[in-house]
Amino acid sequence: MGLRPNLLTRRAAGVASTTLALLLSTAAVGVVPAASAFSAAPTEACAEPADVHSDARIKAGGIAKHEPNELTAKQVREREADLAAALRERASFRAGAQAAAPLATVSIPVVVHVIQRDSTRAGGNIPDSLINSQISVLNQAYSGATGGAATAFSFQLQKINRVTNPSWYPIVQGSSAERSMKTSLREGGKNTLNMYLGELSSGLLGWATFPQKKLNSMDGVVVLSESLPGGTATNYNQGDTGTHEIGHWLNLYHTFQGGCAGSGDSVDDTPAEASPAFQCPTGRDTCTAAGLDPITNFMDYTYDSCMYQFTVGQASRMLTAWNAYRAA
Repeated sequence: MGLRPNLLTRRAAGVASTTLALLLSTAAVGVVPAASAFSAAPTEACAEPADVHSDARIKAGGIAKHEPNELTAKQVREREADLAAALRERASFRAGAQAAAPLATVSIPVVVHVIQRDSTRAGGNIPDSLINSQISVLNQAYSGATGGAATAFSFQLQKINRVTNPSWYPIVQGSSAERSMKTSLREGGKNTLNMYLGELSSGLLGWATFPQKKLNSMDGVVVLSESLPGGTATNYNQGDTGTHEIGHWLNLYHTFQGGCAGSGDSVDDTPAEASPAFQCPTGRDTCTAAGLDPITNFMDYTYDSCMYQFTVGQASRMLTAWNAYRAA
């Protein structure tokens, strides 16, 4: 579309960004010691809250049956209050413990669950090469190598778990089958990213849970398997659905959250946007506030070829939320 002519070159080269130092200097509040009373050990019990909000990415023209793609204003207020409370709890814990140096980087262990109907590619049996390429895309996107702000996060693939179960295929958002799948398969603590890959319901590309104080079995991201780099999902096959959904897992909202009014996505350096942007509408400007719509941001709905960046504010928000909810 003309907005990212050097994207593939940047991803292959892994060009470093210089914004990480700025990010860390602005996100130190709420950072906790490596070991704390809030540690998320792999054996941590799973709580099942009554209301687990999820967020999604939808193809152009797709309609989600349960519309999981955007929070209400009330849900956002609740989440922001919960984040503030979690940060206060962390600060209180630190005040009574030996001070520790702020976290400079976060390496996230990743467990990938490939959900298959059968052993064919059409039945969900994607090759390991697509998964390895997805991890590479995540590391490039979150390091700033694609042209956006660097974040504190990197991703390390720990395991590929292949499961043939037609009753879980396709993966239906909000269903009892989804809960059964995740309850059976999820591994690790709050700091472990569980990715579930397969065919999805309702034209969705993926969805994710936001972080919470207590680990629950639904925690993780669900991604259309053919959206991985080299997959067959036209316009959505460079791996940025994974990038987008993990942004939610790290506490980012959509760039169009709340529209033109209020606090929007709770990040100061993403211009206000009235509604999701699809395809790659260069010059789109749906709000009177300063700045064109952030169509190149990973947290919008544009084609993978159009999105390439997080902002410094988003990077700071993710790190703050990590230390409030997921840090071990």
